[in-house]
Amino acid sequence: MSLDRKHKAQKLTFFKPDLESELKIPYISQGVSAGFPSPALDFLETTIDLNKALTENPDMTFYIKVEGHSMTDAGINDKDILIVDRSIEPADQKIAVCFIDGEFTVKRLKLEKDGLYLMPENKAYNPLKISEENNFMIWGIVTYVIKKI
Repeated sequence: MSLDRKHKAQKLTFFKPDLESELKIPYISQGVSAGFPSPALDFLETTIDLNKALTENPDMTFYIKVEGHSMTDAGINDKDILIVDRSIEPADQKIAVCFIDGEFTVKRLKLEKDGLYLMPENKAYNPLKISEENNFMIWGIVTYVIKKI
């Protein structure tokens, strides 16, 4: 059974982080003001490896490229890259990558008295109630979104 158009799953492309990369990018850890300018403090510079900095559980972490628009109001857009940790316990209101009826999708989990719902964050898409008839698994929890602006 495939999902209908209003529930259509995004196409997701999966990647494993390369934790052996040793790619050191210059990093200014002081932070940049989003309000009033702050002193540069001589540009306190070090390096960062994003594979390591954004991965708490390397063996259970994947990068996933999103194709679709059902989560735009949550700040997840077409072509964004999600960092997904499979070791995090699913919980109400978490954003999860789910496998349903042979397809992957990313949605917000909503636990109600009458069951579990996969909630899109775009009014053009409908929530999907999970039933016993569905072949369903919560695959992992989204921890970061990487996007081009």
